[in-house]
Amino acid sequence: MNTGTHTSSYPTPTDTASRAEIEWLLDEVTALRERVVRRATTWLDSELGDSSLAGPGGWNLACYLALRADDLRTLQPVLAAHGLSSLGRSESRVLATLEAIIDLLRLACGRPADSATERPKEFLAGERALACNTDRLFGPDVPHGVRIMVTLPTDAADDADLVEGLLRAGMTSARINCAHDTPKEWGRMIGHLQAARERTGCSCRIFMDLAGHKVRTGEVRQRHKPLEIDWEGTRAPVIEISDGFLRSESLGKGRKCSWHLALETSVVDRLYDHQELYFVDRLGRERRMRLAATGTARFFRAALDGPALIDQTTAFHDPASGDQFLARGFDTRPVKVHVFEGDRLRLTADDTPGEPARLDPTGNVIEPARVPCAEPRVFERLAVGDPIWIDDGKIGTRVLEVNADGALLIVEHVGPQGKSIKPDKGLNFPDTPLDLPPLSAKDLADLDFIVQHADMVGFSFVESADDMRQLMTELDARGAARMHIVAKIETRRAVANLPDIMLAALDQRPLGIMIARGDLAVELGPEEMIEAQETLLMLTEAAHVPVIWATQVLETLAKKGTISRPELTDAAMAERAECVMLNKGPYIERAVRILVDIIHRMHRFQHKKTAQLAPLQCLTMSDEPAERLAP
Repeated sequence: MNTGTHTSSYPTPTDTASRAEIEWLLDEVTALRERVVRRATTWLDSELGDSSLAGPGGWNLACYLALRADDLRTLQPVLAAHGLSSLGRSESRVLATLEAIIDLLRLACGRPADSATERPKEFLAGERALACNTDRLFGPDVPHGVRIMVTLPTDAADDADLVEGLLRAGMTSARINCAHDTPKEWGRMIGHLQAARERTGCSCRIFMDLAGHKVRTGEVRQRHKPLEIDWEGTRAPVIEISDGFLRSESLGKGRKCSWHLALETSVVDRLYDHQELYFVDRLGRERRMRLAATGTARFFRAALDGPALIDQTTAFHDPASGDQFLARGFDTRPVKVHVFEGDRLRLTADDTPGEPARLDPTGNVIEPARVPCAEPRVFERLAVGDPIWIDDGKIGTRVLEVNADGALLIVEHVGPQGKSIKPDKGLNFPDTPLDLPPLSAKDLADLDFIVQHADMVGFSFVESADDMRQLMTELDARGAARMHIVAKIETRRAVANLPDIMLAALDQRPLGIMIARGDLAVELGPEEMIEAQETLLMLTEAAHVPVIWATQVLETLAKKGTISRPELTDAAMAERAECVMLNKGPYIERAVRILVDIIHRMHRFQHKKTAQLAPLQCLTMSDEPAERLAP
């Protein structure tokens, strides 16, 4: 809502609180209310065609956006100096707050207030609506006021005790990430959860998270691990040769023969005692190998005339017959695509495996390292200068050129030791409007399972009202018109479009918002992400929509069993949300218990942004006068 900013020359809090000043303040707040109503009505008319179609949440959201179009920082201390609301907690009740201020100012001026007898009830209606929507989405209220969602690991498909332990620890929503596992594992997880709910009597909702178009790196080239045959002392190395093993491998020290070479059966059938084979190993060394029969069919030993490095490209020659053959069954491992700051990197549009940079004998780069992008459609939108972040922001790059092969990047941000790029790592394009379909083919297939088994569906990478409407259409087509939706805010575009995204679903079905802080930090940068998460908390409260605080809450505790002071502070801040999400880890049950304790303690002191003034336990002050000391 771009309506401009209204500013006035307000008196300072130190000015005398005269009748004229109160009159002036009344005029200012009354005019502010009129601007809010006018702007809100205009915005809703443009979004819905008719502002009267908006429900209470949509109307209050529009009013909050209209209120925040003005710069109110000068007015706020003036209101506070007169004992009035400074508007800092008006998110859920914009007009009710303004009207309460106007009533008090009118009374101070000797005029009758306009309020009806229902004013206190109307004032708290927004908070009650948010509480009601939270109950609808996440289930019954909990003593500490904040629900806890836990991402179930793959182990939960086979470990019923793990699921029950999480439920007893305080989990109120179980998250299944559809980017991992299959319906077979999901079904077993849900079965364990249902059984645990019956045994414990605890309530727990099922949240299934669509994978969405998470753009990732593709495969990198696999390199065969060569068989390194060492020279030990003065005796020539002896190896086993047969077709009875699937692998060519080192068998470990201490054995008579420490290496095994696997050949095709048809090759082994042609081998014979005292046969000599010749080959050139990977280091260019010419080697001779003399075979000895063992008395076991298709099993030989061979003495080499020196150490050798053998891989799948090593050709063995029999000079007597002219035969030539290769060994098989070598271990494979991904090549290292390791980059440093200043390196060039080619992001390719095809599915050719990635590989490291090619160097000339003096170490100069002939061809930069290549890494495939698993979603080739992004290259239709990329432009020179666009930033691309790799592996959750660990590697920052910028586009130098785009051509038919993909995009040439320069590495601008990486640690001093550089970083290896592995397969299936996330790619973020914060300044590139990718315009990918909001639902992938996998998402549509997964929805068939989700509508049958889950209470909530998580909409990954939603970015617009049209995206939201498409998901609702797909749910309607599956007979799930009342399916609860959680929109995951993960991109810059989603942050900018949050009011439209919420308005598309408000009053139609239970709605929640997830602040996916991990992806947002990559998209926005850490500094801007801090501002964005505060904005998201305000806007969701204004729309009476419950919010999930997600990503890396007590992450070290869940994964390593230890906890840091910054993580404790972050977990305490999570009390401002209606739900907190924990990711999986070997110590996740302990993390849930500690989070419950933190939130329970914070519940005495804070509700959303409002301080709760419970008695301070460290004070022993009394209302009774102190006893006089005897003379």
